[in-house]
Amino acid sequence: MLMKKYVIGRILFVIPIMLILSFFTFTLTYLAPSDPVTLKYERMGAVPDKEQIEAAKEELGLNEPLLVQYGMWLNQVLHGNLGESYYYGTTVWREMTRRLPNTLLLTLASLFLTVLLAVPLGVLCAVKQNKWVDYLLRFLSFFGVSMPSFWVGTLLMYAFGVKLHLLPIMGSGDFKHLILPSVTLAFWMTSLYVRRVRGSMLEEMNKDYLTGSLSLGYTKRRIIWTQLLPNSLLSVITMFGMSIGSLLGGATIIETIFEWQGVGKMAVDAISVKDYPIIQGYVLWMAVIYVTVNLLVDLSYQFLDPRIRLGGNKI
Repeated sequence: MLMKKYVIGRILFVIPIMLILSFFTFTLTYLAPSDPVTLKYERMGAVPDKEQIEAAKEELGLNEPLLVQYGMWLNQVLHGNLGESYYYGTTVWREMTRRLPNTLLLTLASLFLTVLLAVPLGVLCAVKQNKWVDYLLRFLSFFGVSMPSFWVGTLLMYAFGVKLHLLPIMGSGDFKHLILPSVTLAFWMTSLYVRRVRGSMLEEMNKDYLTGSLSLGYTKRRIIWTQLLPNSLLSVITMFGMSIGSLLGGATIIETIFEWQGVGKMAVDAISVKDYPIIQGYVLWMAVIYVTVNLLVDLSYQFLDPRIRLGGNKI
């Protein structure tokens, strides 16, 4: 019952946030110097006269006050209509769903590489605290976090694409196209999470239950993987959730560099050509993603932390 009330409360809390964000986004596009009708005619290569533009604005309700236009737009959004792209000539929803699988694929590949590398390396740093392995990995992780992703991506493109001719440097055609952008994203996230996992592990290793488990005859290896690591990951979950939100929103810089046709690349292209319906749809998508991920992260604590699940702490 408590869980149900919490979920309902969070959803109800999200509604005004989404309304405020949608109004803010619509207002920015409303105040933009170019109007949708003129932009649409420009994309078609037509040169309409002033009377045609005014007639089209009147038909679309673009001469109405801001609040009236926002109400009309919000009503369409609530019915699943995000508008029509000026540049692509298709609906915003269709264009986003066409790009979304590529973003999902890039997100999953990057997260898989990050977890595969960051968790064992972070555990190794904690177990070998203040030894040469720990110092080396900490230095490399600090170096990795300090390097901008676009620079790492450019270096990988030059090394594996231009010099070695092993991998394609642009496009989103097949598995080979996925390697460089996913490695670029995973490089920075792995460097970040190694340090985070190490810190959380060291914090857990200073707690009394480690001594108790050793006294019961459990091996240190078993304690690390069955007790210390699960408990230490609780503090990493929130940051991990935010990373998922960023990736699902489209890693715009990386998708642009590698010409990966995801929602992030779509948003960058829309900004360059003033495709306001696409921009509005992308902002709403980002808002929904972050709200959903944050809710799922909060709910995950219920299952991962026995103290919360058994009612020790009330949310």
